[in-house]
Amino acid sequence: MKTATDAPAPRPGTPDGVLVDPGWLYAHLYDPRVRVVEVDVSTAAYHDWHIDGAVLWNIYADLKDADYRLTGTAALEQLVTRSGIGPDSTVVFYGYAPALGLWLMKLYGHADVRILDCSRDTWRAGGYPCSTAASEPPAGGFCLDGEDARIRADRAAVREAIGQPGTTLVDVRSPAEYRGERFWPSGGMEPGGRAGHVPSAVHQPIDGIYREDGSFRTAAELRRVFAPAVLDSSGELITYCTIGGRAATAWFVLTHLIGRDRVRVYDGSWAEWGRIPGAPIEGP
Repeated sequence: MKTATDAPAPRPGTPDGVLVDPGWLYAHLYDPRVRVVEVDVSTAAYHDWHIDGAVLWNIYADLKDADYRLTGTAALEQLVTRSGIGPDSTVVFYGYAPALGLWLMKLYGHADVRILDCSRDTWRAGGYPCSTAASEPPAGGFCLDGEDARIRADRAAVREAIGQPGTTLVDVRSPAEYRGERFWPSGGMEPGGRAGHVPSAVHQPIDGIYREDGSFRTAAELRRVFAPAVLDSSGELITYCTIGGRAATAWFVLTHLIGRDRVRVYDGSWAEWGRIPGAPIEGP
């Protein structure tokens, strides 16, 4: 039987077909086997408008606990269920941090996960279906498997990696965050938190990975974004940012679009590390 996963043709440089263009999503938007998820840090953009039929995953409300750590398996399973995701669903993510949604589903063993290869604005400008009504798909039945430790790093793994030649810590935040001039990307500081970076971390901003329409650049262009210390080492990479969105994006680009192996995401990132008393930090 033909399934939704038969349709998307891989873009050059993406052998697994993990990116889908607007035309493909439009053609499959009302296929019951396809679920669309917008990932954002608030409800504002989603309530303003969203892709017709899409559900919202709010990073702070749905994916993180009060200490900015990934929420528990039971809560995540409830989120996936109410999103209408079943074991055979093709899940397409878009929005502020689609790679975080893809990484999360991969972490728990869901095979067919995609990213819409354009921005929200490009979708709307193309005249594709949008809505302001919250979507309530039929409940899904996907049970989360055990975590794939090959793609996730906790703070103990980060601490152990400091200064070790076999692992490169990759800080993908802005220069101001890396230098310790701000805690949050918006410019604010965190009461009780400390700004700076993890000792020995390589600073690797991920500006320049998108074209003007929000689609990812080619593999050759993306390789020029990353420093030799990231691309050319044979060891493991651990990416981090502030809440995990940019870290997951770097992981996605490195693994799925460039083909780098042995990459893990520290999803707690600076929101966790910078608030831990006594955690080693380099800063101003």
